Amino acid sequence: MEDFFISSMREYGYIILFFWSILEGESGLVMAGLFTHTGDMQLFTAIFVAGLGGFAGDQIYFYIGRFNKSYVHRTLKKQRRKFALAHLLLKKHGWPIIFLQRYLYGLRTIIPIAIGLTGYSAKKYAVINLFAAWCWAALIIIPVWYFGNEILGVIKWAKGHWYYALPLVGTLIGVAYYYIHTITEKTLKAKVDQK
Repeated sequence: MEDFFISSMREYGYIILFFWSILEGESGLVMAGLFTHTGDMQLFTAIFVAGLGGFAGDQIYFYIGRFNKSYVHRTLKKQRRKFALAHLLLKKHGWPIIFLQRYLYGLRTIIPIAIGLTGYSAKKYAVINLFAAWCWAALIIIPVWYFGNEILGVIKWAKGHWYYALPLVGTLIGVAYYYIHTITEKTLKAKVDQK
């Protein structure tokens, strides 16, 4: 399975990276960083393609908000608090929130939809979003490319000692998720209650 994945990435890497960046992103960027380190992908091409994928994903969310307002309000009722926070952030900070949306846990898809619901300029959003997507791709791919030997060494160790690695990774993910989720919920509640 691993060999199939690696050979697929070598043959169709940029196509996979583009669609992976539309759907999710960070783990695909880490893989791209490792493949650029091993020479199976070209660094600047990987950043360019990943940025285009991230841009396309956010544009899709933006236009879902722009052209499907009633559907969004009906389907995402449970996300009302996050939409309220996204509108507050856009009002208070303006265009920088578009630039930072990729780094705001729990709001990454909400912010483009929320901006689409407003009368914000589609052209201005697209320009800022494209530049932000390329920066996001570079901020993840370049450090992984640079520290590739160290990361590959950790992966090799984890494969050989999976009985230690799996519980450790599971614990780290659980703690990070709990911590980020708790902070996000407190921040959302505080911001919306201030409104």
